[in-house]
This record gives sequence, structure tokens and C-alpha cells, in this order.
Amino acid sequence: MTQATQTWLVRLVIVAVVAGAAYLFWQSLRPDGPPEGFAAGNGRIEATEIDVATKIAGRVKEIEAYEGDFVEKGQVLAVMDTDVLAAQLREAQAELQRAHVGVETARSQVSQREAEKAAAEASVAQREAELDAAQKRLVRSEELVPKGATSVQVLDDRRAAFEAPRRAVAAAEAQVAAADAAIGLAKSQVIGARAAVDATQATIERIKADIDDSTLRSPRDGRVQYRVAEPGEVLAAGGTVLNLVDLTDVYMTIFLPTVDAGRVKLGAEARIILDAAPRYVIPAKVSFVSDVAQFTPKTVETEEERLKLMFRIKARIDPALLEKYIRDVKTGLPGVAYVRLDPERPWPDDLKARLPE
Repeated sequence: MTQATQTWLVRLVIVAVVAGAAYLFWQSLRPDGPPEGFAAGNGRIEATEIDVATKIAGRVKEIEAYEGDFVEKGQVLAVMDTDVLAAQLREAQAELQRAHVGVETARSQVSQREAEKAAAEASVAQREAELDAAQKRLVRSEELVPKGATSVQVLDDRRAAFEAPRRAVAAAEAQVAAADAAIGLAKSQVIGARAAVDATQATIERIKADIDDSTLRSPRDGRVQYRVAEPGEVLAAGGTVLNLVDLTDVYMTIFLPTVDAGRVKLGAEARIILDAAPRYVIPAKVSFVSDVAQFTPKTVETEEERLKLMFRIKARIDPALLEKYIRDVKTGLPGVAYVRLDPERPWPDDLKARLPE
């Protein structure tokens, strides 16, 4: 055996010894199994994921966050191109000015038609006065003819003169009715013009909302997990630009058999120990217990088969605690979650909460 071979063998033995010692040390820090009144299950640290997406179709102009960045609620993450929306806004604003002019024009039409009605009503009054005078003359002539005080010709002339003002009154009243109809039409045009103003104003507000929504902001505190798009890309409505993880909603999902899941209460205390940091014990609480088994045998006929049913349990870490250690929170880390089934039982020493200083 050469000197080099012996050297490599020695190194391999040393590595194996060190690895074995590390494994034994890691095992010594972990509980052997859940004690009486407790249940345990394997899982991974998870967090609520949020897609930061576009509301309308458009081109990505800028992205101001990178994978791994911590972001705060309201922080600008990306900006979409809004040149088309800006042009639409200017067009709508010009249309609004025209609609306001339309309202004023319609109002002036109402005033004009009301003036025409007043003139028609004055004409009616004048024609009625003329008709009254003609009627009185006619009555006097009809009284004087039998007495011989006036001629029949005069009576005939006054009867003829009476017809003219009567027809003039009818014509004047028709003008009043026409003026009323014109006023009604003019007022309806005012209503239509005001509706056009309201509709255009709503269009402006919608475009402004679209422009505002084109600046994509973080809906809450978290960390950027993926950049799905890049500047210059054209996305459809609802296209994802970034994917965030909400580091204030972190939990571990485990699966427990029927016998344990049936004893778990919402709000029950739990402890999480991560493989990457076995010396720390993270406090948590049960926030979810599935009401449907995740594994169901084809036929559930015996008690033994029913005990195989597994139920999903979610152990959620307190958001206040997460906020304190937010820079240390990482999703995807495997570990074990312990759930206290009996609230009267104290936590064993190796499962009491231990957090970094």
C-alpha cells in the first residue's frame, strides 16, 4: 500500500468519525419521540405565498425588487408602462370639457324656450283681450239691430271681426303648448348632457385607477421569492411579475393519525424543532385541523383500517415572534412539530421554548 493511499484512508476514517460524532450529537439534542400526552409529525416550514400581478395587460417598465429582498407593505415593486393610459386620460379630460359645454348649451336652450313660452303667453293674453273687445262689440250690435239703432251690415262686419281674434287666441295657445314641449325637450337635453359629464368623469376615474394600479406595490411585509417577469415583457391581465412570501404567516404542516388528530384542539400549544437548528425550540399554536382525512383506504370497515386515516394539522408561529426574527425566517426547512394533546401536561425540558438571543 502506497503512502498516498494510506493518507487518503486516514482522512476518510477521520471524516467518518467526525460525521458520526456530529450525528450522535444532533440525535442527543432531539427528543427520541413524543412523550405521553403529546403527538409529533414531520413537516417543512411554509408561508403564505402572494403573486404580485398586473391588473390589466401591458408592458413591464421597471422592476425594483430582486429575489431575496425583504419588502415592506406599500413598497413599490414594479411599474408598468402607462403611455397608452395617459393618452386615454387626456382624451377623456377633453371629452369632459366638451360635455360641460354641452350642459351649458342645453341650459341656454331651456332659458330660450322658457322666454319663447313667456312671449307666447303674453300673446295669448293680448289675443284674449282683443277677443273680449270684439265679443262686446258684437253683443252691442246684436242688441242695437232689433231697435234699428245700427244696420245689419255693421252686425255682419262685427261677427266677422269676432272670428279673427278667436282664431288668434287659439293660435297663441298652440304656441304656448309648443313652447312647453320645447322646454321639456331642452330639459331632457340638460339631463343627457349631465349624464355625459358623469359618464366621462367615471371614465377618467377608471383610467386614473388603472394608472395607479400600474404601480405594483407590496400588499404586506415579506420577501421576494421569484422574479417571474423582466422589464420589457408584455403581460396579459393578471400576469404575475413577482412572487412574495408573507413572513408574518409562517407555519409547519404535519399529518397525524386518527387517534391523535381527534384529540388536537384549535389553539393547542405546539413546538417546532428544525433539522437545521435542533438546539432551538420554536413555540407555535395549532391554527388548523383538517375535517377530511388526507388518506382514506378504499374500504373503511375495521377499526384498524380507520386508524390509518391521516389528518392535516397546521402549527402556526406567532406573528409577533416572526417579526422579531424576520431576517432569520426561511421557508422550506424540514423539521418536527410537537403538539400538546393534554393541556394539563407540562412541556418536557427538551421541548420548552428556546430561541436565539
